Amino acid sequence: MSGARSRGPVAVTRRDLLKFGAAGVAGLTGASVLELARGSSVLGANDARPNPEPSSPHTGMSHEGMGVVGATVPDDRYDPRVFLTHFDYGRLESLPGGGTRRSWEIVAIDREIEIAPGVFFPAWTYNGQVPGPTLRCTEGDLLRVDFINAGSHPHTIHFHGQHPPEMDGFEPIVRPGERFVYEFEAKPFGMHLYHCHTPPLKRHLHKGLYGVFIVDPPEGRPPANEMVMVMNAFDTNFDGENEVYAVNTVAFCYNHIPIDIPVRQPCRLYVANFTEFDLINSFHLHAAMFRVLRTGTTLESGELTDTLMMCQGERHILEFELEHPGLHMFHAHQSEFAELGWMGFFRGLERMA
Repeated sequence: MSGARSRGPVAVTRRDLLKFGAAGVAGLTGASVLELARGSSVLGANDARPNPEPSSPHTGMSHEGMGVVGATVPDDRYDPRVFLTHFDYGRLESLPGGGTRRSWEIVAIDREIEIAPGVFFPAWTYNGQVPGPTLRCTEGDLLRVDFINAGSHPHTIHFHGQHPPEMDGFEPIVRPGERFVYEFEAKPFGMHLYHCHTPPLKRHLHKGLYGVFIVDPPEGRPPANEMVMVMNAFDTNFDGENEVYAVNTVAFCYNHIPIDIPVRQPCRLYVANFTEFDLINSFHLHAAMFRVLRTGTTLESGELTDTLMMCQGERHILEFELEHPGLHMFHAHQSEFAELGWMGFFRGLERMA
């Protein structure tokens, strides 16, 4: 199987509902509206190979029929379970007279990635993965990013945050076979992003050229179990609508293999929304609540909630503790997004192995 299953003869699409509103679809029949609302499953029960690592009670079909067979996909460059907690601090150098420089090499590569068992997507990647590596540094560090375009289209890297305009990544355009070095001071502290800023932006973002860029405060943040979650989606038939939704690219990964975390210990999520073709995405946590540090540019905890809505490019730090052991679901609070892949579990444990 090479793509998502067709939705069948539906009079309008989800995109039409967003575009025209309820009044514009008043003429639809009850049956067609029901079919539209249902959407479709990514894969059926017999469409993918069995899960090779059945470490969870949620392998196979789960949550009353939602989900796909198989937990993760084999990939020698990217594993969503490793990505979750892997931070790339770059190559560290001490500068004459004091100060620190961190250096990275980022290469744009065209690469087919597997976003669900048997579902492939022709991505444009940073260092062969989607999302790109999570870059991490400390406020005040001098950063050096050697960007090499080994892909088939022009690209750039645009970093969020404060820096000279000539380092902003909307120009110069780096053409295939060329390179450009970005150098700037890391500021302010917070959770930032990087992504390609070459027109058409929606194509370069949707194809996978984005990542998380964390700048720590000089004094650091309180200790916690830290994880990165990037909300993304994929238009597998290039009709301007997403068929597969995920957090960290692989649909239902953390649904089949829950994320183990100790109860009554601080957890910190770096959550970013890079979903293209949808106006908003969201994060909802079951049986617990979290504090929101908007953009992470403060050390003071914000509002206490269990649902957060985010437009594209928004990113926040969420801090929480699980009070009780057991499975705590998290997912998008747009039901169709959850049913098409954006769903998972934290597994609260009394003792970690």
